Amino acid sequence: MADPDYLRLRARELRIEKRLTLDEIVERLVLPRATIYEWIKDIPLGKPRSTAGQAKRVAAMQAKYRRLREEAYAQGAAEYAALAADPTFRDFVVLYIAEGFKRDRNCVAICNSDGAVMAVAHRSVLRLSSKRLGYSVQYHADQDLDALRSYWGETLGIDGSLITVLRKSNSSKLKGRSWRSEFGVLTVRTSDTYLRARLQAWIDLIKRGWG
Repeated sequence: MADPDYLRLRARELRIEKRLTLDEIVERLVLPRATIYEWIKDIPLGKPRSTAGQAKRVAAMQAKYRRLREEAYAQGAAEYAALAADPTFRDFVVLYIAEGFKRDRNCVAICNSDGAVMAVAHRSVLRLSSKRLGYSVQYHADQDLDALRSYWGETLGIDGSLITVLRKSNSSKLKGRSWRSEFGVLTVRTSDTYLRARLQAWIDLIKRGWG
């Protein structure tokens, strides 16, 4: 599980290396905006300044968490057989192969417009991680936001007010259409580096079994 020092370092890396805004980092790490602000307020979006000492500390921290990710991957491989005794576990991993976010080794996130798919994914992430979950739904201009929050809140068994609504960038040009994604596209995410490493082991084992 990621500790506060790691999360602070990760926030600063995203600011320096990816040049992300405050809101983008908040969305990525699923942490309070005020917390992220305190961590990065001294880093402008311009070219960062760093000393040799700072670079050495960052390198040491990166090495530490690389080792912990490798240990988590090994843990995932070791526990796979026991977890796979539950059919919904394998369902979740296969769903993640198809619909999960794989580009960030520190984030577990999956999105879909199907309520049954997201209910399985949500239950699985809750069972496998102790980290706080974040929820967002992409919608079109003429969709009812209260209905979206109500539907997904009931489907997942959560308070619908926890769900952030994100308007699709082209939604204003597509008014009046009938959508197959009647309730938008929901994303469930958590910032859990070590679950992501374990999950990668499960993904690799399932794909290896496919031949």
